[in-house]
Amino acid sequence: MEETIHYVSAQSLAALKKEQETLKEKTIPDIARRIDEAKQQGDLSENAEYHQAREDMSWAQGRLVELEQIINNAKIFTSQSTGVIGVGNSVKVKIADKLRELTIVGPQEVAPALGLISNESPLGEALLGHKMGDRVEVTVPAGKQVYEIIEIK
Repeated sequence: MEETIHYVSAQSLAALKKEQETLKEKTIPDIARRIDEAKQQGDLSENAEYHQAREDMSWAQGRLVELEQIINNAKIFTSQSTGVIGVGNSVKVKIADKLRELTIVGPQEVAPALGLISNESPLGEALLGHKMGDRVEVTVPAGKQVYEIIEIK
């Protein structure tokens, strides 16, 4: 099975590693203690604390597996001014006589309100590989939209 590359900034990778360490060193051991304490209270079938702790443990272990997969397949991106849009580039686009500045990032760093869009999103994917002056047509739920690339940083 081919692993997916996860594009992340150096800061994001450090944050993911910190979260991974916290899960391993603190969160999972704390939840394990809660499960043990709940078991000692007797009847588990009606023990809400036990069931909640088990759910919390499932979430924490799942998140840990997800983080390990992301970290092991992470590729750090940097903004490069090559004239061609890639992950890490900021781009100024014109759509319907409005200018928008977007930055292409990996899915772990998406923040649409801040103009950070995923390289895997329809718009991010459509912009990749294009140059200044290109017009890019993107089909979104609202229909087809045409973006003109004004500037690449």
